[in-house]
Amino acid sequence: MKNIVELTDSNFNDEVISSDKPVLVDFWAEWCMPCRMLGPILEKVADTYAGKVKVGKLNVDTNPVSASSYKVTGIPTLLMFKDGNIVDNAVGLLPEDALQEMIEKYVSNGKE
Repeated sequence: MKNIVELTDSNFNDEVISSDKPVLVDFWAEWCMPCRMLGPILEKVADTYAGKVKVGKLNVDTNPVSASSYKVTGIPTLLMFKDGNIVDNAVGLLPEDALQEMIEKYVSNGKE
């Protein structure tokens, strides 16, 4: 998980909202099987887009403030942030190509 940032309620603003790069946030929990299945896919995507997009994981059980402030009710929930705002989202287990499509919309034009 070298290219994935562990997000918490306390570092969310610095790592996500204030980021100069687009940020893909995975809201997940240890007990969630689809979340665990998404893990290796996220790692591949994080490696592929290293330096262009930040990928972070936020455990909803240990960081309820961030999860509730973004009204996360189902997991895994993926939120794409750019310039501190949510620009895309998805709920559920996504295949790698769908995740790449989501990310490409925010990196190909601007070449962050």
